[in-house]
Amino acid sequence: MEENEKEKTDLFESIWKFLASVKLAIAVLIILALSSIIGTIVEQKAEPARNIALLAKFFGDTAAPTVYNIFAKLGFMDMYGSWWFTTFLAVFSINLIVCSIDRLPKTWRVVKSPQKPLSDSAIKSMPLRKELTFKTALSEARDAFIKALGSLRYTAQEAPEQDTVRLYTQKGKYARLAVYVVHLSIILIFIGAIIGTRFGFRGYLNLPEGRASTVAFKSPTEPIELGFTVKCNWYNTLYYEGGDTPREFQSELVILDSNGKEVMKKVIEVNDPLTYQGITFFQSSYGMMSEAQGYFVLDITPSGGSEKRVWLRYGDSFDIPGTAIRGKIHDFSPALTRDRKTGRLTTYSDKMVNPAVAIEFSQQGKDPYIGWILNRYPETGFLPGGHKVSFADYWGVEYTGLQVSKDPGVWLIYLASIIMAVGLYVCFFISHRKIWINISSDRKSVRVSMGGSTNRNRINFERELDRIASEATKAIEGRSKK
Repeated sequence: MEENEKEKTDLFESIWKFLASVKLAIAVLIILALSSIIGTIVEQKAEPARNIALLAKFFGDTAAPTVYNIFAKLGFMDMYGSWWFTTFLAVFSINLIVCSIDRLPKTWRVVKSPQKPLSDSAIKSMPLRKELTFKTALSEARDAFIKALGSLRYTAQEAPEQDTVRLYTQKGKYARLAVYVVHLSIILIFIGAIIGTRFGFRGYLNLPEGRASTVAFKSPTEPIELGFTVKCNWYNTLYYEGGDTPREFQSELVILDSNGKEVMKKVIEVNDPLTYQGITFFQSSYGMMSEAQGYFVLDITPSGGSEKRVWLRYGDSFDIPGTAIRGKIHDFSPALTRDRKTGRLTTYSDKMVNPAVAIEFSQQGKDPYIGWILNRYPETGFLPGGHKVSFADYWGVEYTGLQVSKDPGVWLIYLASIIMAVGLYVCFFISHRKIWINISSDRKSVRVSMGGSTNRNRINFERELDRIASEATKAIEGRSKK
């Protein structure tokens, strides 16, 4: 029986040492880092064709499908939700927990052990020490050093003896626990990540203007029920002046409950998403729907009159109020420019980069003419006689590309990040510092032995000892002059 119990104990100790080892932590971190690199290169949860095209750049067109199949079987196409990635996160968390449990009792004993006065010989053996002599009374030297310690927020304890005063103090003893606070924050981040992976989702939704949806998509064949309706009122791209570089993407989203009642509305932009019931909609892309027929939104202002907005289809006509001028939608270009060589107007993109509408204007007794009005250049809509037609939008032909995510563990990650920041600050900038000062009377003078120890930031602590000695010296010398 004793041998079996010893074998069990030895086995438990071996497993415990393995789980608490730094080597295990390093190995798991390397695996997580390498797999994360692959997960960053390969687009997660994307259509096979997109990743095969990507892998072809690294492995060639012939090998790319085979590499893709291998990666898919290993879970690299949905790596952060795979069982093995979660397992490595769990192993690393267990390693931190076991490591903390294994070392915490020793650290706690150091923190809670009371500081005691030391002899002169013990102080002289310290790496940080000072020897000072003053022609003053023992009590005056004692008062000067207590005051100097107090100026740096040290509370001195005193052990008086015959012809000797022993001062000792410490600061920041609980700073030794900061590393375990960092360990805790890492564990909380991993737990938050696992919760987000298991109970949350990441998907997408291409939502046309004026349309609504009750689902998002993990993949083209895998819908996600939202539990409510999201509608896109409009999408708009703002460009830098004088060029076709997008400056801002905007979509107005509306949230409708099960009864169709509007409960929320927001214009989202990049880095300014909409969140409802824990589901967040991020602005990520945009595009035009093929063969879509939308509405031309025109703002018509007669000379000296008020502006009027009209919504028209291809071939529809409108009148400029108070005049005999009639306009008719004749043509449309999503990106109009003039060819530098031929001088002809041409379309240079299939996206609404520089949209323009061609309107045929007619008036009784005059020849009709066609004019192009550009959305981004309102001055193209000024007509003879002081009238104005502005091309506000071609509504209903664009879609807003949304990233849709639900992460119930994100609040835990935010909390852990704050905890980590506090822990790291304490780790790097606060140390456990101990100071001993022995003041001995020697006839008409006193001899002072100073010593200190710290677990980190030795240079700063040495400066602190110099400052204490300097302030005490100035105080003693100032009294002597009096």
